[in-house]
Amino acid sequence: MRFAHTLGFTLNLDLIRSFFAIAELGSLSKAAERLRVSQSTLTRQMHALEHEIGGPLLERSSSGVALTATGQLLLEGIRPVLEKFDDVLAGVRKRARGQSAELRVGYLLSAAPDYLHAALTAFRRKHPEVKVKLLDLSPGEQIAALRKGEIDLALIGHSGAFLAREFYVRKLAARPVVVALAENHPLAAAASIKLSELRSEVFVGASEADVPGHNRWVQQLCRRAGFRARFVQDSDSLSHGLSLVVTENAVLLLPDYTKKIPVPGVVFRPLRDSTAKWDLLVAWQRGRASAPVRALLEGLSMKVAVDRLVVPE
Repeated sequence: MRFAHTLGFTLNLDLIRSFFAIAELGSLSKAAERLRVSQSTLTRQMHALEHEIGGPLLERSSSGVALTATGQLLLEGIRPVLEKFDDVLAGVRKRARGQSAELRVGYLLSAAPDYLHAALTAFRRKHPEVKVKLLDLSPGEQIAALRKGEIDLALIGHSGAFLAREFYVRKLAARPVVVALAENHPLAAAASIKLSELRSEVFVGASEADVPGHNRWVQQLCRRAGFRARFVQDSDSLSHGLSLVVTENAVLLLPDYTKKIPVPGVVFRPLRDSTAKWDLLVAWQRGRASAPVRALLEGLSMKVAVDRLVVPE
C-alpha cells in the first residue's frame, strides 16, 4: 500500500512501518527480528526510503542506529498519520466482520418516543459496551448522512423509500395521518376530517431537501380524493411548517405521532380516509450488518410487534 505525497513521490507503507520499528528499537537486527524479515531486507528497505526522501534518515554505527534530523522530522510528522490510518483500518475491519463498538443512529424527533426509546432501552440492556450516538436529523439530512457513511441506521419517514436501491430498507409501520390546522380554523372543531373537505384549502409543503417526496405524497392523496393540492409555501423543518399553519391559515398533513408535539395555536385532527397512511421506515447500510445494528433492528421490530397485539379501545 502506498501513500500519495503532494511533492510528487509515493511512500510505501511497509517502508514506513520498518522505519518506525528501527527508530523505536535503535537496532536493525532487533527491528528485523520483530518484523520477521532478514536484516539485509530491512537495509534495502531503508535505502529505498532514503532514496524516496532524498537524504539520510539513519546514522549507522557499531552500537546501533540513530535518527538524523531528517529522520526525526519524518518520524514526528508521519506518526499521527500512521496512528490515524491504523485506527481507521481497525474500525473498517471490525465493520467488515460485523463488529462495532459504536452505533450511530439518525432519527426523527417526533417518532422517537413511540419507536426508538423502547428499542434503545432493550438494546442497552443487551449491549452496554456499545456507545450509541443519536442524531436528530431531518429525512433529507438522514439520507445525506447514510450516503456519506456518517450514520449506520436511519429511522425515517416515507422519504426513505427513495433509498431502496442504495440501502436496506424495512417498513416498520403504516401510521394514520392527521391534519394540522390553526385553532381558529373552521374545521378545527370537527372530531375528524375527510380529505375531500380540504379541497378549498392551501397546503404547507416541505422542501425536497428537507423531506424528499413529501409534496408528491400529498398530491397523490388529494388526487385520489378528486382534487388538486395547492401549496402556499414549502417549509424547511417541522417547526417551520407548523408555524406556517398559523401564519398562513394553511393545513399540513403529518403522521399521527406528531400530534403529541405541543404547538401554540395548532390543533391536530385525524384524517378519516383509510387509504391515507404515512410509512415509517428504517434504513441501514448494505453489506453485512454489525451486531449492534442487528440488535437495534430486532428491538424496533419487537416494538412494532407488541403494538400490533394491543387491542384498540
